[in-house]
Amino acid sequence: MANRKIIITCAVTGAIHTPSMSPYLPVTPEEIAEAAIGAADAGAAIVHLHARDPRTGKPDQAPAAFSPFLSVIKQRSDVVINITTGGAPTMGVEERVSPAAHFKPEVASLNMGSMNFGLYPMLNRFKEFKHDWERPYLEGSKDRIFRNTFADIEFILSSCAENGTRFEIECYDIGHLYTLAHFADRGIIKPPFFVQSVFGILGGIGAHPEDVAHMKRTADRLFGNQYSWSVLGAGRNQLQVAAMAVAMGGNVRVGLEDSLWIGPGQLAKTNADQVRAARQIIEGLGYEIATPAEAREHLQLKGGDRVGF
Repeated sequence: MANRKIIITCAVTGAIHTPSMSPYLPVTPEEIAEAAIGAADAGAAIVHLHARDPRTGKPDQAPAAFSPFLSVIKQRSDVVINITTGGAPTMGVEERVSPAAHFKPEVASLNMGSMNFGLYPMLNRFKEFKHDWERPYLEGSKDRIFRNTFADIEFILSSCAENGTRFEIECYDIGHLYTLAHFADRGIIKPPFFVQSVFGILGGIGAHPEDVAHMKRTADRLFGNQYSWSVLGAGRNQLQVAAMAVAMGGNVRVGLEDSLWIGPGQLAKTNADQVRAARQIIEGLGYEIATPAEAREHLQLKGGDRVGF
């Protein structure tokens, strides 16, 4: 425990927040690349990437939207690149998996269950929007299911089966851990697993310390020493959940996908700001951060020379 290295993942833009919520949210390929490289320079070993339409900021899962920033990040940094298969809750599974299937990254995200994914409470804070799509996108989440059926999960796993890609297994509730165990029992996904527990999304598990502990206990019981645990706390829960997880033996994820904030009422100006805040917690507790090379070794990744970009 005293010598273990903590992996910081940074999710730089995502599909939750809309451009009108923060002037600092990366939208264009140039902004996404700079955000990822800045996060890596600050201490992130992994960057989790989504793409957006550079004009409107709307989530865009076309491989052509990823290509401009993937090549730049790879040229300028050794950071591990993780491509989302979550995309946005409005997208179908074939659209969502296409960039990971095409680019064959070292890591891709994979959501472990269908769920309500409530973004509409953000309308209580944000009233004015620059783009026509933003308000309906948030309002629609009241009656939208983020679909990740057993068939969808199996489709993503089979689509990437020959790529050597490992998955950031996103678990928003306890049942999602059991779904991972189901696919592991069937031999469709093999250890070691990189389990990313998500706390504080409306529709998923909460961010109370008991929720965090329960998720960890359950994963320990199901997967023993065959998994690495990481956490993300949504919104104001980000750094509190990170601190709890590090103290419990976990890794952390931060970034403007998960929270726009760096403190009460204070927008984060860069993803690197949140990485530095997480790093301060980690080092304050007496641990060190993992380099990209150390993360690759620990997670048994194939290496940046074997990707398709």
